Amino acid sequence: MKKIGFLSFGHWSASPHSMVRSAADALLQSIELAVAAEEAGADGAYYRVHHFAQQLASPFPLLAAAGARTSRIELGTAVIDMRYENPLYMAEDAGAADLISGGRLQLGISRGSPEQVIDGFRYFGHVPPEGMSDADMAREHTRVFLEVLTGEGFAQPNPRPMFPNPPGLLRVEPHSPGLRDRIWWGAGTRATAEWTGEQGLNLMSSTLLTEDTGVPFHQLQAEQIQRFRDAWQAAGHEREPRVSVSRSIFPIVDDLDRQLFWQQRESTDQVGRLDGGNARFGRTYAGEPDKLVAELAEDEAIAAADTLLLTVPNQLGVEYNAHVIESVLTHLAPELGWR
Repeated sequence: MKKIGFLSFGHWSASPHSMVRSAADALLQSIELAVAAEEAGADGAYYRVHHFAQQLASPFPLLAAAGARTSRIELGTAVIDMRYENPLYMAEDAGAADLISGGRLQLGISRGSPEQVIDGFRYFGHVPPEGMSDADMAREHTRVFLEVLTGEGFAQPNPRPMFPNPPGLLRVEPHSPGLRDRIWWGAGTRATAEWTGEQGLNLMSSTLLTEDTGVPFHQLQAEQIQRFRDAWQAAGHEREPRVSVSRSIFPIVDDLDRQLFWQQRESTDQVGRLDGGNARFGRTYAGEPDKLVAELAEDEAIAAADTLLLTVPNQLGVEYNAHVIESVLTHLAPELGWR
């Protein structure tokens, strides 16, 4: 394991128990948590993207703001639903945010997850063409996005432009060199992981897999990772791929930790139904540090990945979440081979 970061869904709620009462709170605290995580020594700040929900949605203003407030930590998404995206406009936003951060963006994208509304992408003006599913449309948006990120010109210049043009076809600006190699695909199945490897995208795997073979979650996820690496190698990509997994991990080191998470100490995998198919959900790790070190050492997917994303309960506030991140880095990470 080489890197450890956090993943926030950015929930807000008017509940009296929430430290995040509004969208402004969620955005500003997301920036502050990135700053705190960098100060604690963490490697990444990642944000979930959900539309039509009281959660983080438009990632690029947030990523740019966090990039301006930090200097070292990676900044990413997990994940952007490509059914909702205009790929050229997204390339402009991503290029700008990446340049502001000094080339630290790590963008996780995917075909999408269950939505708050029915076919929400249609409200954003994206309708699958005849004979194409919404998943097909997401992958087509992705294809265009990745092509644009190469920086090659494709648009015919106006012979009488307002401002002088460079020679040849024009590209989307601003262009950020190297961003194409920092795009990840959120894969929920082994087959999708193989497709990800073929495309030359990094692999992002969460605490949910939309298939179940009866084996423990971490073993199924480790198989997914191996299939990704095999597909990557077979495709002949030259650079070394990256793989991330996310986990809910809560070391119990004080009375507040014990009060909040003692009931999770015996958590196990869960099997259920999602979008009409079987799904397997990973467990929560909670307990005293020595117990967690032993349990996490047996997690085959964490061992196979190079990046671990800690899902944080953001409504508990910046101070508590920074405490959770620091506890993992201090009490668990060195024993698990971090750095």
